[in-house]
Amino acid sequence: MSIKFALIKERKSPPDRRVVFSPKKCRNLLETFPDATVVVEKSEVRVFDDNLYEKEGIELADDLLNCDVMLGVKEVPIKALIPHKKYFFFSHTIKQQPYNRELLQAILKNKIELYDHETIVKENGDRLIGFGRYAGLVGAYNTFRALGLRDELFSLPKVENLADLAAMKAELDQIKLPAIRIVLTGTGKVAKGAKEILDYLKIKEVSVSDYLSEKYDEVVFCQIDVEDYNQRSDGSTFNKSEFFRNPVGYESNFMRFAKVTDMFIAGHFYGDNAPYLFTREDAKHPDFKINLVGDISCDIDGPVASTLRASTIADPFYAYDPQREKEVPFKTKNSITVMAVDNLPCELPKDASEGFGTMFFNQVLPAFFNDDKDGILHRAKITTAEGTLTDRFSYLQEYVDGQ
Repeated sequence: MSIKFALIKERKSPPDRRVVFSPKKCRNLLETFPDATVVVEKSEVRVFDDNLYEKEGIELADDLLNCDVMLGVKEVPIKALIPHKKYFFFSHTIKQQPYNRELLQAILKNKIELYDHETIVKENGDRLIGFGRYAGLVGAYNTFRALGLRDELFSLPKVENLADLAAMKAELDQIKLPAIRIVLTGTGKVAKGAKEILDYLKIKEVSVSDYLSEKYDEVVFCQIDVEDYNQRSDGSTFNKSEFFRNPVGYESNFMRFAKVTDMFIAGHFYGDNAPYLFTREDAKHPDFKINLVGDISCDIDGPVASTLRASTIADPFYAYDPQREKEVPFKTKNSITVMAVDNLPCELPKDASEGFGTMFFNQVLPAFFNDDKDGILHRAKITTAEGTLTDRFSYLQEYVDGQ
């Protein structure tokens, strides 16, 4: 069965330069799957110029009506949707985000099969593809950039002005860090990306017990997971699987880290009903020492009290006054500096696209040609060609109905 894939033009504003497949990966696709063809919709914003696809023998087009599977990154504007197609993109609908209700309604109305990159998961629910590593890499770099600018220690350029990850790391070779203490939350792809930067800078990693009890005259970091910054309210033993299933009955004990930390890099996943890491009241405490937060997870007005809003690539830093519980200008005295850009991988579009394309190629493409034997597509499908929600996503019906 032949399948015609299309790389669609990103139309969301501000423009996103990422793409699912690089020109070389498109060529690789054609060589690996003889029943596949690829068309690239012409685009002036994509990180890879149209002529690079042409050089690999890939067809460019303005019209995608004869294509089967549309591959994009960000949400597709409603008026650009083509009825009766299969679409892959980050739809930002599965958590019932109000701003995309009309998009999901339009997808159903146009009888489009929607597959969200976030819903491409293993049987156990772990995600198979994503840009998490690149969010972590850029987020950690940006947090050090904030430190350098705020304390006038060094001046790192913006990542979006650099060619690639290698150029970003070359800039880090030029900086010297003071003897600060850094805590990194999380163990997933985002945290691993951030840790890559900490390791690249040759920052010494220390254990939880040493971090909390020892004094250091050099820069150190400690990576912590949910059991390190949460505890049972009744004092009984922490149970990780129970915590993930239902975190009611647990409370944060992150404050023990906040008392000895200068920089906090938030790379954790925050689950519904889990305790906040630190509250506005915690941040007022005289022993609260954190003065710089790189919130890569970026849950607004949530588990990290200083994250009042997402910041932007154009204007990545602001500050939080803990006493007045309000935003103040970057560099304000006695404030917490905040980096909370929510689209960090956009700053590293070439590397992020290449990394994402490799994951999609390895994890998703075979399912189109092996009768979806591992259920990848079946699990990921949100809407059907009949204009209904799949059983797995039937919980979205009330959201679609506007309730």
